[in-house]
Order: sequence, then structure tokens, then C-alpha cells
Amino acid sequence: MDFNDILERRRAINFFDPSQDVPDDLLRTVLAEAGKAPSSFNLQPWKVKVVRDPERKAALRALAFDQAKVTEAPVVLIVLADQDGWKEGNPTFEGHFKHNMKPEQRDYLVNSAKALYGGSPDASLAFATKNAGLFAMSFMYAACAHGLDTHPMDGFDRDAVRKEFNIPDNYWLAMLIAVGHRTPDLVVHPKAWRQSVDEMILK
Repeated sequence: MDFNDILERRRAINFFDPSQDVPDDLLRTVLAEAGKAPSSFNLQPWKVKVVRDPERKAALRALAFDQAKVTEAPVVLIVLADQDGWKEGNPTFEGHFKHNMKPEQRDYLVNSAKALYGGSPDASLAFATKNAGLFAMSFMYAACAHGLDTHPMDGFDRDAVRKEFNIPDNYWLAMLIAVGHRTPDLVVHPKAWRQSVDEMILK
């Protein structure tokens, strides 16, 4: 499947076939591929909670406006954006420094990240969410390339999901992503209107 095929096939699918599983090794492959997404200073401020257990999915569905796809899809990801990902001592900060930088570059990384993302809560939130969004979109394209279907969801009670799934306060809950296979013979309507290139370009 070339990239144009992926662009056309990837849709936000509402109806999943609960009889078709997503094997763990396939999910891990897609996550690894999504992890190649770009991020600010390569700090990768994202994590995912993988929800597979039927009881846990039912609990999540109750907090997501009772959307059936939450329980029908075999897997739902809770995509988390780490607002502390720019801070010295954060595991991904330290991982990037350890694997990609020299000791004499540490002050540059610490000070640059703090200046760009540590000036206010809004700056830290923007840093986390824009990078988690890059990861999430990469995940959906990678999933499509492997024959999977997805649906990103913003309709859920963030505070309640945080409490139910014991998510630490430094993570903004960016979105849920249902992952699975569309129901057989599902009629998918043509893609909705998109801006033309000229309409995208602000003059």
C-alpha cells in the first residue's frame, strides 16, 4: 500500500468487528513505527495506556459518552501528552540526552527546552499536545498501512478517565484511539469536504 492509498483508506471508523482481534505483536509493531514521529528536540513527550480488558473498556465507554466503538474495538489507546517532558530528569529527556547528545551539550538542551516550554503552563501544555498529536497521527497512518482501522476520539470526560485509570497529573489526556477492523461490508462514504490548497494558504 503506497502513501496515497493510505491517505484514501484511513478513515475514522465508527463500526468495528469485535470478532477480529489486534494481536499484541502487531500493535507493538505499529506503536514502534509511530514512535518514529518527529518531536521537539526529540523529547517524545507521549505515552499510551492500552485498554484491552472488556471490563476496563466498559468503564471507559461509560466515561466516553457511551460510544459503542470503545467496547466493539478490540483495543483502545489513551494517548497521553507529558507536560513535564521538557524537564531535566524526565525519562524521555534523559533518554534523548543519553543516546543522542554529548555531555557538553547538556546545558544547551536543558536551557533551550526550559526557555521554549517552561515559561508557563500554557507553553508546557502546547509542547505536550502538539507532539502527542504528531505521534497519534503517525500511529493512525501506520495502523492503516498494516490493514487496521482507527478512530480518534475527543468525546470523553478527561477528569473521570484520569481518575478511573490512575493517570498522573503531568499527563494531558490528548485523545482516545479505537483500533481494530471495520465491520465486514461496511459502507464508507466518500471523504468529507477538505480545503483546497489555495484555501489553506493564508494571504
